Amino acid sequence: QVQLVESGGGLVQAGGSLRLSCAASERTFSPYFMGWFRQTPGRERAFVASIHWSAATTYYTDAVKGRFAISRDTAKNTVSLQMDSLKPEDTAVYYCAAARSNGQWAIWGQGTQVTVSS
Repeated sequence: QVQLVESGGGLVQAGGSLRLSCAASERTFSPYFMGWFRQTPGRERAFVASIHWSAATTYYTDAVKGRFAISRDTAKNTVSLQMDSLKPEDTAVYYCAAARSNGQWAIWGQGTQVTVSS
Protein backbone atom coordinates (compact mmCIF):
# COMPACT_ATOMS: atom_id res chain seq x y z
CA GLN A 1 0.00 0.00 0.00
CA VAL A 2 1.37 3.38 -1.02
CA GLN A 3 1.93 5.82 1.82
CA LEU A 4 1.81 9.59 1.60
CA VAL A 5 3.96 11.61 3.97
CA GLU A 6 3.38 15.34 4.46
CA SER A 7 5.88 17.87 5.70
CA GLY A 8 6.22 21.63 6.02
CA GLY A 9 3.52 22.60 8.45
CA GLY A 10 4.11 24.98 11.32
CA LEU A 11 3.29 28.30 12.93
CA VAL A 12 3.30 31.50 10.92
CA GLN A 13 1.98 35.02 11.37
CA ALA A 14 -0.89 36.30 9.27
CA GLY A 15 0.37 37.45 5.89
CA GLY A 16 3.20 34.96 5.93
CA SER A 17 3.90 31.90 3.79
CA LEU A 18 4.36 28.18 4.20
CA ARG A 19 5.09 25.41 1.75
CA LEU A 20 3.68 21.94 2.31
CA SER A 21 5.11 18.90 0.60
CA CYS A 22 3.82 15.37 0.19
CA ALA A 23 5.88 12.41 -0.92
CA ALA A 24 4.63 9.03 -2.07
CA SER A 25 6.46 5.98 -0.77
CA GLU A 26 6.54 4.18 -4.10
CA ARG A 27 8.42 5.47 -7.13
CA THR A 28 6.00 3.75 -9.50
CA PHE A 29 3.01 5.45 -7.95
CA SER A 30 0.90 7.10 -10.65
CA PRO A 31 -2.28 8.67 -9.33
CA TYR A 32 -5.01 10.29 -11.38
CA PHE A 33 -5.18 13.33 -9.13
CA MET A 34 -3.29 14.55 -6.10
CA GLY A 35 -4.82 17.02 -3.72
CA TRP A 36 -4.80 18.84 -0.43
CA PHE A 37 -7.61 18.96 2.10
CA ARG A 38 -7.86 20.61 5.49
CA GLN A 39 -9.79 20.00 8.66
CA THR A 40 -10.50 21.97 11.80
CA PRO A 41 -11.93 20.55 15.04
CA GLY A 42 -15.61 19.73 14.77
CA ARG A 43 -15.73 20.17 11.01
CA GLU A 44 -15.55 17.82 8.07
CA ARG A 45 -12.44 17.58 5.98
CA ALA A 46 -12.64 20.16 3.20
CA PHE A 47 -11.14 20.33 -0.26
CA VAL A 48 -8.39 22.90 -0.77
CA ALA A 49 -6.68 22.19 -4.08
CA SER A 50 -5.97 19.40 -6.55
CA ILE A 51 -3.84 18.74 -9.58
CA HIS A 52 -4.26 16.29 -12.44
CA TRP A 53 -1.13 14.18 -12.31
CA SER A 54 -0.39 14.03 -16.04
CA ALA A 55 -1.98 17.21 -17.39
CA ALA A 56 -1.11 19.38 -14.36
CA THR A 57 -4.53 21.03 -14.48
CA THR A 58 -5.22 22.65 -11.13
CA TYR A 59 -8.35 23.29 -9.09
CA TYR A 60 -8.86 25.41 -5.97
CA THR A 61 -11.54 26.17 -3.49
CA ASP A 62 -12.60 29.80 -3.75
CA ALA A 63 -11.20 30.68 -0.32
CA VAL A 64 -7.62 30.07 -1.43
CA LYS A 65 -7.65 31.17 -5.06
CA GLY A 66 -4.87 33.65 -5.74
CA ARG A 67 -3.08 32.79 -2.50
CA PHE A 68 -2.27 29.06 -2.74
CA ALA A 69 -0.56 27.20 -5.57
CA ILE A 70 -0.43 23.44 -6.00
CA SER A 71 2.31 21.80 -8.05
CA ARG A 72 3.70 18.35 -8.63
CA ASP A 73 6.99 16.72 -9.53
CA THR A 74 6.31 13.50 -11.39
CA ALA A 75 9.95 12.46 -11.28
CA LYS A 76 10.06 12.66 -7.49
CA ASN A 77 6.43 11.64 -6.94
CA THR A 78 5.78 14.69 -4.81
CA VAL A 79 3.05 17.28 -4.64
CA SER A 80 3.43 20.66 -2.97
CA LEU A 81 1.18 23.42 -1.78
CA GLN A 82 2.64 26.92 -1.66
CA MET A 83 0.54 29.01 0.71
CA ASP A 84 0.98 32.77 0.65
CA SER A 85 -0.87 35.62 2.33
CA LEU A 86 -1.97 33.24 5.02
CA LYS A 87 -4.94 34.14 7.20
CA PRO A 88 -5.93 32.91 10.67
CA GLU A 89 -8.86 31.08 9.07
CA ASP A 90 -6.36 28.95 7.14
CA THR A 91 -5.42 27.31 10.44
CA ALA A 92 -6.12 23.59 10.14
CA VAL A 93 -4.61 20.16 9.78
CA TYR A 94 -3.71 19.76 6.13
CA TYR A 95 -3.91 16.36 4.46
CA CYS A 96 -2.39 15.17 1.23
CA ALA A 97 -4.50 12.73 -0.77
CA ALA A 98 -4.36 10.70 -3.95
CA ALA A 99 -7.22 9.76 -6.22
CA ARG A 100 -7.31 6.96 -8.73
CA SER A 101 -9.10 7.02 -12.05
CA ASN A 102 -12.47 6.33 -10.43
CA GLY A 103 -12.24 9.79 -8.87
CA GLN A 104 -12.29 8.61 -5.28
CA TRP A 105 -9.75 9.99 -2.83
CA ALA A 106 -8.38 6.64 -1.77
CA ILE A 107 -5.03 7.30 -0.10
CA TRP A 108 -4.40 9.85 2.65
CA GLY A 109 -1.41 11.17 4.48
CA GLN A 110 -1.24 11.55 8.24
CA GLY A 111 -1.77 15.31 8.19
CA THR A 112 0.35 18.29 9.12
CA GLN A 113 -0.70 21.18 11.35
CA VAL A 114 -0.73 24.71 9.99
CA THR A 115 -1.35 27.49 12.49
CA VAL A 116 -1.68 31.12 11.44
CA SER A 117 -1.56 33.66 14.24
CA SER A 118 -3.23 37.05 14.01
